[in-house]
Amino acid sequence: MNNKKILFICGSLNQTTMMHKISRHLGENELYFTPYYSDGIIKKLANAGYLDFCILGGQFKQNTINYLQKHNLQIDCEGKNNNYDLVFTCTDLLVQNNIKNKKLILVQEGMTDADTILYNLVRSFKLPRYIAGTSATGQSNLYDYFCVASKGYKDFFISRGLEPSKVVVTGIPNFDNCQEYIYNDFPYKNYVLAATSDTRETFRFENRKKFINKCLDIADGRQLIFKLHPNENVKRAVSEINKYAPEAIVFESGNTNHMIADCDVLITKYSSVVYVGLALNKEVYSDFDLDDLKRMVPLQNNGNSAKNIADKARELLREKKANIYVINKLFKSKRFKDIKNKILKVA
Repeated sequence: MNNKKILFICGSLNQTTMMHKISRHLGENELYFTPYYSDGIIKKLANAGYLDFCILGGQFKQNTINYLQKHNLQIDCEGKNNNYDLVFTCTDLLVQNNIKNKKLILVQEGMTDADTILYNLVRSFKLPRYIAGTSATGQSNLYDYFCVASKGYKDFFISRGLEPSKVVVTGIPNFDNCQEYIYNDFPYKNYVLAATSDTRETFRFENRKKFINKCLDIADGRQLIFKLHPNENVKRAVSEINKYAPEAIVFESGNTNHMIADCDVLITKYSSVVYVGLALNKEVYSDFDLDDLKRMVPLQNNGNSAKNIADKARELLREKKANIYVINKLFKSKRFKDIKNKILKVA
């Protein structure tokens, strides 16, 4: 197989480190990375700073750039400088125009948002997927493979209408070897850890006072530690914790996985870190149903998920196929349905 050009679309640090881990198993190719980007009006809003609360701008984007530069990775912003044979992305809530005719692998980032009325509206009226948040993950159907964390997640996504043949259980980097987090130098042990969310920063409601009081009840006199979400308003969060739980310890930054490994109890709302707690057999509290979460815990495969995903990439690069995106545009009408099916069958 000849040397191929591959683009990795990054986003949050979790997404970016996942992309980097996958790339390490594809070193025979030309590898490029880009911070997350968009088109049209969304791009204009991001450039104007209105979307700094998400991966399209602000600290998210700067953290990605810093990471890529620190690790001497080749940057091709927005994938403008090359004609790519394959593209990786961690979200299909937006699928950029310049990758819609490329071979595309979607990698599950972590937990998806809880369903709301917005999810049903997006599916019913074909509204932009980002309106529903990550609950609409996978709904684009523009990818060739969707690499997911576990069989439980494959069943979950298929139940939401995704094509079974496209959903592949590979495990996902960053969540596939939780045992490694046990060996760390975090100074505290046997405490109750509360991992906060950025719900309010993404314009959703959260009763933080109620959450803090819940944490205090669960701790029941034990040491309580709060780990703030990276996207959270630190000043506000610290002020609230100091007011309602003055004896608690607050960490604005640090390795959350190490903190989970050393705690006795983990409290979350809607966070993927709950899977680290479950994989390490911690006592866990979440706003999601715990039985559902246990069914979907990511595969613990000693860190082999990145290699599994890279293997699917090589398989995809070997395939010769018709450009189904062009075909879909040419044959949208019912009149040409049979012609389209014949072309795809031959391809």
